[in-house]
Amino acid sequence: MCWIVSPGMVTIISVSSHYRNGMNQKTKPFPLCPVARGLDSVGDAWSILILRDAHSGLTRFDQFRQNLGIAPTMLTRRLASLTGDGLLEKRLYSERPPREEYVLTRAGRDFLPVLMMIGAWAQRNCGVDLARYIDDTTGLEIEPIGVDGVSGAKLGSRPIRMSLPDSAG
Repeated sequence: MCWIVSPGMVTIISVSSHYRNGMNQKTKPFPLCPVARGLDSVGDAWSILILRDAHSGLTRFDQFRQNLGIAPTMLTRRLASLTGDGLLEKRLYSERPPREEYVLTRAGRDFLPVLMMIGAWAQRNCGVDLARYIDDTTGLEIEPIGVDGVSGAKLGSRPIRMSLPDSAG
């Protein structure tokens, strides 16, 4: 979904509810939309939960499988996809027998604020008492907010619009 947002108003430019494997270069309805492109990379709930677990320190197939209760074939596909999209990379941790672990790349580490924002949104809007983020150094609860790095304005507090790259025209 790509949109223009003003406080209290959302104008939809293009709606896309495709999941990974349903979108490809020829069928993407709005290929320059950063939301659609990001979802194409991250894929689905399993992939997001794998990234959450990777940020929690899990690296091995069996750790992900046990923590998520995910079928091995599904986990294999999601790990391959996250590796192919550059969010995780495989590293050999045992030569005999050969065993690999999955570690976050820079792009994968960059996803942490997204995870925290999803969690903060759920805490505010999903109507149940959920786990909270705590700063391990201070012991204080973390309140994730989105802020524009250029103006310092809180996201959602001012009108925004989408601008296509010059190469699109």
